[in-house]
Amino acid sequence: MGNPEHPAAERPDSERTVDLVRTGKARFTATNVRGGTIEFGDGVDDDAFTPIELLLTALGGCAGLDLDAILGKRAEFEFFGINVRADKVRDDHGNHLVNIQLTFDAEFPEGEAGQAARDFLPNAMAKSRDRICTVSRTVQLGTPVEYRVP
Repeated sequence: MGNPEHPAAERPDSERTVDLVRTGKARFTATNVRGGTIEFGDGVDDDAFTPIELLLTALGGCAGLDLDAILGKRAEFEFFGINVRADKVRDDHGNHLVNIQLTFDAEFPEGEAGQAARDFLPNAMAKSRDRICTVSRTVQLGTPVEYRVP
């Protein structure tokens, strides 16, 4: 299970899992270990999120939680929104996303605390992108994905 370059992967608390079950044609339900569920599909015949949209959600959500924790110590947001976009391409590497961009719209109250949060926003974004956000770090570093049959 473990990778000698990453000893933390040997710890039982390092594992993350979700279980997916097909619930209909091009439709699945994912369940996490805490019992939470999310439905998704191919997005052709309904408004269900697609796997690509879930990946974009995970990128934005991970970074959003980071910035919320970092900047929330300085001032409470008056508004915090994130737009995540990418282009889907098919080339010699197969299907994949390029030009992934996260745009943060953060508003803070007037005053010293709000200004401190505004001033620290670029640093918080860099910390999330370059070190903290597991999702974006995994995408940026590239990690082999193993397909298996039990």
